[in-house]
Amino acid sequence: MARDDGEPGFGVYLHWPFCAAKCPYCDFNSHVRHQPVDQQRFQAAFIREIDHMRALSGPRAVTSIFIGGGTPSLMAPETLGGILDAVAKAWHVPDGIEITLEANPSSVEATRFRGYRAAGVNRVSMGVQALDDRQLRFLGRLHTVEQALGAIRLARDIFPRMSFDLIYARPGQTAADWEAELNRAIDLAADHLSLYQLTIEEGTPFYALHKAGKLTVPDEDHAAELYEITQAVTTARGLPAYEVSNHARPGAESRHNLTYWRYGDYAGIGPGAHGRLQTAGEKLATADERHPETWLSMVEGTGNGIAEQTALAGEEQADELLLMGLRVVEGVDLARWSSLAGKAIDAEREAFLIDLGLVERIGNHRLRATPEGMLVLNRVVAELA
Repeated sequence: MARDDGEPGFGVYLHWPFCAAKCPYCDFNSHVRHQPVDQQRFQAAFIREIDHMRALSGPRAVTSIFIGGGTPSLMAPETLGGILDAVAKAWHVPDGIEITLEANPSSVEATRFRGYRAAGVNRVSMGVQALDDRQLRFLGRLHTVEQALGAIRLARDIFPRMSFDLIYARPGQTAADWEAELNRAIDLAADHLSLYQLTIEEGTPFYALHKAGKLTVPDEDHAAELYEITQAVTTARGLPAYEVSNHARPGAESRHNLTYWRYGDYAGIGPGAHGRLQTAGEKLATADERHPETWLSMVEGTGNGIAEQTALAGEEQADELLLMGLRVVEGVDLARWSSLAGKAIDAEREAFLIDLGLVERIGNHRLRATPEGMLVLNRVVAELA
């Protein structure tokens, strides 16, 4: 595993938008297709868009690659291998960098794990979401706990690194329920866990149920209690939080996600992918067309599927740096923030938040949210931005 040197780095994000089923809580850009996806056409389109992003970014050394979705583990390993080969032709990809694939732990997808490893994937991130069959059905997942346990064992055998996700603050979940489930998850974990509170997102089936009064989630106080249990248990068990929802043994943090949180550059390729690219003289925000077949037609017609491309002013970059950087325990480099914003951070607002116990200084040069500040991060960012 490449050593983390603390630099933001340059990441490549590849978005495979297809899923076997749409989960009722999910507002990601994911799509169900009842006919087989033409993987060769999509692979060719990914390769064309990679070439376009290389033209925008210029020569760069890649520090991480992340294949997200959707469900990338529905891809044939050969499809993924061809896309990764194109990334290596476009940019310099040093040996041993982190290459992560998101996967579902169904038995069908787990049979492809060896093929993904052969294609170059060295880290897998699995959407387990719960260690209880009834809760998995509630969350719309297609796997069982038994299948998840089998996939975790297989992933640990095949990949050098493995992470999985759980969703907590589910309806009716008690503190004791969550503590027991979390301890079981840590027993299974290799070196990394992503632990997300269930949120009700507009446009999802859960949103409609919640609005109709048919789905009740824990109130703010109970959700905060579950969050505090999460921090205490993971710290005691050697996987402390390094970001609001992400926990790792020291040295096993997700290199790719650190690129986002450190406000590094990344090329976003595929339907709905977002990117941030420093080009000659300006920082570009890119957003690809979300609908897969529309994106495919755009790439085949013009060489890329970018729906929006915006040059970000210095102050906008400073706001994004703050928004991302306060999510991580290492905090924000204030000199870098000042250089982007063209001014120093507001001393009065900072002092106000320090007095409230929501932020703190690390030495003279970095600012971070405290554990209390992490609970109200949006408020902290709004106050400082």
